[in-house]
Amino acid sequence: MLFLILFPLTSDRIFSEAKFSKEEISFNGFRNPSIGLEYRKGQYSIHGGYYVTNFESNITTRFYKFGTSYWFLPSDLSFDKSGNPSAFYLGVSYGNGINLEYENKSALMLESGYKWFIWKGLNFRLGVIGLYAQGESAKLNPTPGISYSIFF
Repeated sequence: MLFLILFPLTSDRIFSEAKFSKEEISFNGFRNPSIGLEYRKGQYSIHGGYYVTNFESNITTRFYKFGTSYWFLPSDLSFDKSGNPSAFYLGVSYGNGINLEYENKSALMLESGYKWFIWKGLNFRLGVIGLYAQGESAKLNPTPGISYSIFF
């Protein structure tokens, strides 16, 4: 029901021809893609930092994480009309476990989601990540995030 109300109000901005800026630097403050930095040029980005996740309640697993993402379907959904488009992304990353059963283990991380620009450079991300490490079962987790971006 909510979809039927909100879609007509936002469809012109969702299907607009929003364009990516040439370059962007993001300071990622929480989890997605990692606590660290991300640099985007065109529709591709690279990132690196510290990644934390909870496969079990009250147990935090930590990784160093480095990877790349592809951005697509930009749309103008921010509240301030800054021209910084929100967009979907697909990513692949390498993780190196820091603690618990993943300590010193390499992991492949595949993720997808949506980055929504709220106001100026402030943005929220919501996605899902699949984590694969030798000797461990595959894991699937939600990946919320908050970042601030600078465009040039």
